[in-house]
Amino acid sequence: MTQPHLEVTGDLGARYDEILTPAALDFVSELHDRFAGTRHDLLATRLRKRVDAANGRDPGFLTETAHIRRDPSWRVAGAGPGLEDRRVEITGPTDRKMAINALNSGARVWLADQEDATSPTWANVIEGQITLFDTVRGQLDFTSPEGKEYTVTGDATGATPTIVMRPRGWHLVEKNISFIDRANRTMSASGSLVDFGLYFFHNAQRLIEGGSGPYFYLPKLESHLEARLWDDIFSHSEDALGIPYGTIRATVLIETIQAAFEMEEILYELRDHCAGLNAGRWDYIFSIIKTFRARGRRFVFPDRKQITMTVPFMRAYTELLVSTCHGRGAYAIGGMSAFIPNRRDPEVTARALEQVAADKKREAGDGFDGTWVAHPDLIPTAQAEFDAVLGDRPNQLERTRDDVSVTAAELLDVASVGGQITTAGVRDNITIGLRYIESWLRGVGAAAIDNLMEDAATAEISRSQVWQWIHDNSVTAEGVRIDGPWVDALVADVFASLPRTPGDRFDDALSVFRTAALEPEFPTFLTVGAYARFL
Repeated sequence: MTQPHLEVTGDLGARYDEILTPAALDFVSELHDRFAGTRHDLLATRLRKRVDAANGRDPGFLTETAHIRRDPSWRVAGAGPGLEDRRVEITGPTDRKMAINALNSGARVWLADQEDATSPTWANVIEGQITLFDTVRGQLDFTSPEGKEYTVTGDATGATPTIVMRPRGWHLVEKNISFIDRANRTMSASGSLVDFGLYFFHNAQRLIEGGSGPYFYLPKLESHLEARLWDDIFSHSEDALGIPYGTIRATVLIETIQAAFEMEEILYELRDHCAGLNAGRWDYIFSIIKTFRARGRRFVFPDRKQITMTVPFMRAYTELLVSTCHGRGAYAIGGMSAFIPNRRDPEVTARALEQVAADKKREAGDGFDGTWVAHPDLIPTAQAEFDAVLGDRPNQLERTRDDVSVTAAELLDVASVGGQITTAGVRDNITIGLRYIESWLRGVGAAAIDNLMEDAATAEISRSQVWQWIHDNSVTAEGVRIDGPWVDALVADVFASLPRTPGDRFDDALSVFRTAALEPEFPTFLTVGAYARFL
């Protein structure tokens, strides 16, 4: 028997030793020793639930936890220092330039994203940690290859956003760090535990001293038991570093259909460490397609652009989220509109601002306490809509939305979306999928494509729709049956039309897309196989 430990197998670049210190690796190793087994068991439970759904069993509100939902007495911890006002949050990856732009943006919160907006190359993972390390210590700067210097100045008053870091989801591994367990078995480390552990170990105390705290967005949860695991990790970590219990604050992204039925239980499990929930709209749509992809016409979506936030099943989801949060003293944070401005095209910018204003007006009016944007130029538009509702108040938790009563049938009412599948819609999905995957393989996880911000979640929607349409024998509005040979020819045509440059990754992107969208087996996440093969 050997003691469990971690072994770094990735190349070590400049300053990597400041992050991958023996003490930090010991801490992350301890997290694996205590919690990797539970993580494995919960991932196996996910698989069983997917099989149940494929066999016709719809998810629903849990009978065994009804007593938690009926109990009016409990509340979550709520906002920590620096999280009292979250009306506009900017999301983005943790490379130095993007981090500085976010810190100077005027947003109230920066979602420092090590997940869907970050391609998990070894350099991005560790250099993202270096960026956060420097940010917390007030020493972040950057000089571009062209010699342009970037420094952190904050907004007009010098204020910078509160940092909320998003680690990778439970399903992802870090292949450049090996975990050797007590039985001397070697396996890839958990991406979640690596991201959380390194950030928490190096920065928790500094963040507290700076007037905020170690705050996290938790992605891809599918059950309250997965939330319980995070809560156990938080409690252990606070104790290990001598930090008071309850210092950590987590905001959970409700971005799977399974989690939508367990919002209240998720809040309950994390209640001493919980700040709120977020409506992760794009992954939520992907989750529904993935879960019910082989269940027939009842769950077949039209073109991606027709799945808006105002269709009935999305309205049910967001109204339930706000009602659940405010009933327990938790913040409800809205999602990210995909529209982005183009400083070289005033018409595109005007259209984006109009779309974002409408999206944020709806969210603020529905009771959300804040929202996401993906570009600094969108902050004034989003803030104006929340200012109009909030005024000087930091939130609208007093709006308990007692008028909301959402049923399981309403959450699953995909058929009411209506709409059509068009040949252009199929082509758009293929184009977006190929272009985004190519960007991701080059290490760029947030890509502006045709004036929309695409990340891993939107790429997942694109490829999973193509898979579903093929396997449902769907027909386009033009009367074309969507089968494998027709889509394969369309993929080839789109691929041939893409502009090529030396060193691009389109050949690999084509391989990834074909595996994720055209094979009989449906990969649960396209990024899992792509990461193993190409990064």
